[in-house]
Amino acid sequence: MKKFSRREILKGVGLTAAGLAVTGPAKLLNALQKEERSNVMAVPQLTAKPYKAGIMEMEGISKRTMEEHYKLYQGYINKTNEIRTKLETADQKTANQVYSDLRVLKVELTFALGGVKNHEIYFDNLGGKGGQPSGKLSDALKEFFGSYDAWAADLKATGIAARGWVWLAWDYDERRLFNFLGDAQNTFPVWNAVPVVALDTYEHAYFIDYGVNRGAYIDAYMKNLDWPAIQKRFDGIKM
Repeated sequence: MKKFSRREILKGVGLTAAGLAVTGPAKLLNALQKEERSNVMAVPQLTAKPYKAGIMEMEGISKRTMEEHYKLYQGYINKTNEIRTKLETADQKTANQVYSDLRVLKVELTFALGGVKNHEIYFDNLGGKGGQPSGKLSDALKEFFGSYDAWAADLKATGIAARGWVWLAWDYDERRLFNFLGDAQNTFPVWNAVPVVALDTYEHAYFIDYGVNRGAYIDAYMKNLDWPAIQKRFDGIKM
C-alpha cells in the first residue's frame, strides 16, 4: 500500500498554502487521520469451522446436542468479531482499573475468544471410536498418570468437579502432562501449557441427553474420542 507524503495529502484535499485559510485546518486533520487509519492492519475476523465428519453421528451424544452446541460456538465467533471491531475505536485515554469501555471489551474478549478456541479443540477431539491412544501419547499417559485408566479416572473426577472446562495439557515448564480444571471460558489458564484434550462440562454439552448426570456424559465423551486427531495435536508439541 502506497504511503502519501504530507504534501501529497495537502494537495489531494485542496489545501495549498493559498487555500488553507479558506478551507480551514479541520479538513486537513480529517485527511491525515484517514490516511493514518488506512495504513493500520485490518481487524482480524474469525470464521466458524465446519462440522467435523462424524460428530453428528456419535454414540451417546445426540445430533441435537451437537447442533445446539455448534450454534453456541458460532455465537462466540460473532462476539469475538464484534468486540475486536469495537476495540478499534475504544478510548484508551479514559481507561482505568475500576471501569472503562476498554476494560470491559478486553475482559469480554478473553471470554469470547476462549469460547472459540476451547470449542474448536473440543470438536476436534470428537467423532472417533474411543478406545485408548497408542504411541507417544500412550507412553506419556503411563509416565505421568501411571496408566491410561488412572488418567481417565482423574479426567472424569476433574470433569465432575469443574464448572466449565477440563484440559489435558502439556506444561512446558514442568515438562509433564496434567489435567487442569477451568471453570469459565477464560478462567484459570495456565501459561506456557498447551491443551491436548478439551472436555466441556458446561450443562449445554450434555443436559439434553443426560439431564444432571454429568458422569454419564463424560463416559459417552470418552467413547467418542478421536485418538488419531488427539495424537496429531500431541505430536506437534516440541518437547
